[in-house]
Amino acid sequence: MAKELNEDTGFNISIKTLGGIATLIAVMVGMWYTLQADITEAKELPLPQDPEVTRMEFDMKDQMIRQTIMTTQEDVKEIKTTLEKIEDKIYE
Repeated sequence: MAKELNEDTGFNISIKTLGGIATLIAVMVGMWYTLQADITEAKELPLPQDPEVTRMEFDMKDQMIRQTIMTTQEDVKEIKTTLEKIEDKIYE
């Protein structure tokens, strides 16, 4: 038989549980106000500006990328040579 809830229904809650619930509510309210303050502060900050890439910066990055590719290519050649030597030793 299912219990029915009405005005006469009672339940027990310990002081410890009430304290926990009160602490949880206080933490949530504090987080809410902190979040609202952060949002307000963010609205007042200036908008970020798009950084303009200079030609010199572009050339330097391009050169760095090309050098990295060349270094990687040399490393792959060395690895292939080493692998061929290992295969020769294994299959002889």
